[in-house]
Amino acid sequence: MAIDPTPLPESAPSWFTPKRLLVFFCAINMINYIDRGAISTNGVNGSPRICTESNVCSDGSGIQGSFDLSNFKDGILASAFMVGLLIACPIFASLAKSVNPFRLIGVGLSVWTLAVVGCGFSVDFWSITICRMLVGVGEASYIGLAAPLIVENAPVSERTLWLGIFHISVPAGVAIGDVYGGLVGTGLGWRYAFFGEAILMLPFAILGFVMKPLQMKGMSNAKIIPSYVSYTLNQLSRFGQDMKALLSEKVYVVNVLGYIAYNFVFGVYSYWGPKVGYNIYQVDNIDLLFGGIVVVGGIVGTIGGSLILDRINSTIPNAFKLLSIAIFFGAIFCFSAFCFSNIYVFLVLILIGEILVDASQGPVNLVCLNSVKPSLRPLSMAISTVSIHIFGDVPSPPLFGILQDKVDNWRTSILILTSILFLAAGIWFIGIFLHSVDRYEEDSEHLGRRVEQPDMSHLLESEVANGDITSALL
Repeated sequence: MAIDPTPLPESAPSWFTPKRLLVFFCAINMINYIDRGAISTNGVNGSPRICTESNVCSDGSGIQGSFDLSNFKDGILASAFMVGLLIACPIFASLAKSVNPFRLIGVGLSVWTLAVVGCGFSVDFWSITICRMLVGVGEASYIGLAAPLIVENAPVSERTLWLGIFHISVPAGVAIGDVYGGLVGTGLGWRYAFFGEAILMLPFAILGFVMKPLQMKGMSNAKIIPSYVSYTLNQLSRFGQDMKALLSEKVYVVNVLGYIAYNFVFGVYSYWGPKVGYNIYQVDNIDLLFGGIVVVGGIVGTIGGSLILDRINSTIPNAFKLLSIAIFFGAIFCFSAFCFSNIYVFLVLILIGEILVDASQGPVNLVCLNSVKPSLRPLSMAISTVSIHIFGDVPSPPLFGILQDKVDNWRTSILILTSILFLAAGIWFIGIFLHSVDRYEEDSEHLGRRVEQPDMSHLLESEVANGDITSALL
């Protein structure tokens, strides 16, 4: 059955105020990353079955023990979501041109909920792997739509801050997932951890279907073509045209290239960081220390960078200036941290470095949105997400492993890897000198058509006066 994307009349106000919209996206993103954190814990992931020379075997624990997985297969589970994410991201972004975004999110979160339930009922490696792929489809439904909707409805002076708050849910979700997975997996069993996640996400999936949808700038109100064949061909043609237009935006391309280099480094930090720290400093609880630094650095850096950009005026050139400066000095602190043998000096320097490099989260996503016309914003976020994973944090951990096998020195290997942050800073520095047009205030695909401030009437009721949105409280 075809979906009718026609929005309701604007006179019927949405239940969502801007702040409720932000909370909605932060909540679903956090639950998604709680799942990401939980599946890597000992309580859920577990340990493999081990047999001694006398043929005495232990049962193992968690997923790995239940399905007798090798480390290779266990590693596949950690990244299987990427298959669904990479395939579905462009599809959802293209459909957003003609289908109300909240209906798409409702469909995606329903798939996500069913997928994690499937993980709980899985019977072997392949069944749980397929379910993990479908989890990626659920994430793809909102990852390209959340940022455009947040930016379009945020206060003009706080756009970067709101984006930053949204991205804080990533480290916060992983940290909560570490605790949640350990407690539930150990106490009730790993399957119940997935069932709990489904219960958490289900209300938000339902909300996507029952609430009045929102219309993003530059999106079409046209009915879906009755013929599925014609509609599919039309969507493929439109996707090709949109990709050509997106890749012609030099500012966008340079921004994503810098983001890829950044993510290449932090893909290794996320996966190999605790092991690198342990082998260099021989501290048993280095994984907890490293995890704490990532969470604190992520929150302080993301909020700080977002506030600074909003304070100095969130233009594209200013965003590139902040990106290049923060990443350059962050790279210096991160590089220096691994040069010292004293664990306390290392912890202080790496924390400062993390805060500086995490200041990039708000600005880099703001450039992705404001450097393209409104109708391309969902696709710009989708392609950015796909690119930083395909060329960044997916290949970097195994490549770092190959480097370490060749060099056979953890400190040298991590210093070589960290130096790539200087490349990211250099790429974003180039962006300062590119001609850019900030398209935030465009409300159509016609360049030059501007509005004085974003139309908030579909979100705000009578509380808003003189441009002050602070009264639209939860």
